[in-house]
Amino acid sequence: MKITVLGAGTWGTALGRALSMNHHEVCIWSRFPKETEELSGTRIHPHLPGSVIPDSICFTSDIQTAADHAEYLLMAVPSIYTRETSRDFAPYIRPGTILISAAKGIEKDTLMTLTEVIRDEIKKAGGSNPVVALSGPTHAEEVARDLPTLIVCASDDLEAARKVQLLFDGTCIRPYVNPDEKGVQICGALKNVEALAVGIARGLGYGDNTCAALITRGMEEIRRLGMAMNCREKTFFGLAGIGDLIVTATSNHSRNNRAGFLIGQGKTVEEAVAMVGMVVEGMNALPAAVALCEKFGMDMPIISSVNAIIHDKAAPTDVVRELMGRSLKME
Repeated sequence: MKITVLGAGTWGTALGRALSMNHHEVCIWSRFPKETEELSGTRIHPHLPGSVIPDSICFTSDIQTAADHAEYLLMAVPSIYTRETSRDFAPYIRPGTILISAAKGIEKDTLMTLTEVIRDEIKKAGGSNPVVALSGPTHAEEVARDLPTLIVCASDDLEAARKVQLLFDGTCIRPYVNPDEKGVQICGALKNVEALAVGIARGLGYGDNTCAALITRGMEEIRRLGMAMNCREKTFFGLAGIGDLIVTATSNHSRNNRAGFLIGQGKTVEEAVAMVGMVVEGMNALPAAVALCEKFGMDMPIISSVNAIIHDKAAPTDVVRELMGRSLKME
């Protein structure tokens, strides 16, 4: 199959590499010509040391070339650039091309999932292509080293989801199909915020008890919101739910975990993000997470606490004291 990956970051590069090694024809697009030139020349991504980009992968910064190449367009740009990238590509996308959303986030102003954002821009351009969400416990650093990984292909269009599933069959990524497109994406966006909380706790010097509690109660927050949004309950206990939250909240590869850790140690939000040096999606997802809590009348104390620390500049120790002092309840 002919696949174009939109975004030459770690995730886009790792996915492109896996698909190329599975005998697909892969092109990686970046908005920045300097980036495509460097990756094409060195065949090494600066944030994926030790992983070689196959010579068969081509690079381009030309939108029409990238779109013309594709039977599948795999969008791996940061979530805040999903609409802009979709808008730029929409006029060039051919009928029948399947779009895959590999980023994790909720659009701040509209509260749309990323697949909804993509469909919105395609519809404006007169198209109606299938869209599939790709999610799960999937760090690029491990996929780029061919370590066993499980992923979910989620869509209301099950035929399209199964086609995407087949793309990865035979790679280090074992793909599953999930019909709950919205639930999978709610999990993918909000687990980044919950992972910030776990990172902050680690930075404050708290232990495994605290982190396990935050992961468990954090997943319950996400589940309750998802159920209010008519999502499938099973999703929250699967790969895209608890699986993705565990890996994001505990792994050294997690940008959200690292940013939270630095904040817990006393760094400012700006300092923490700068020290991580890459996109911290939990920061991007936080405004939408808070807005969804308000829209659906959900009491989500961990997300509210992260918001107090990130946006209201509350002292993390004060926030923990408030959390621990909440009224007693049944589990």
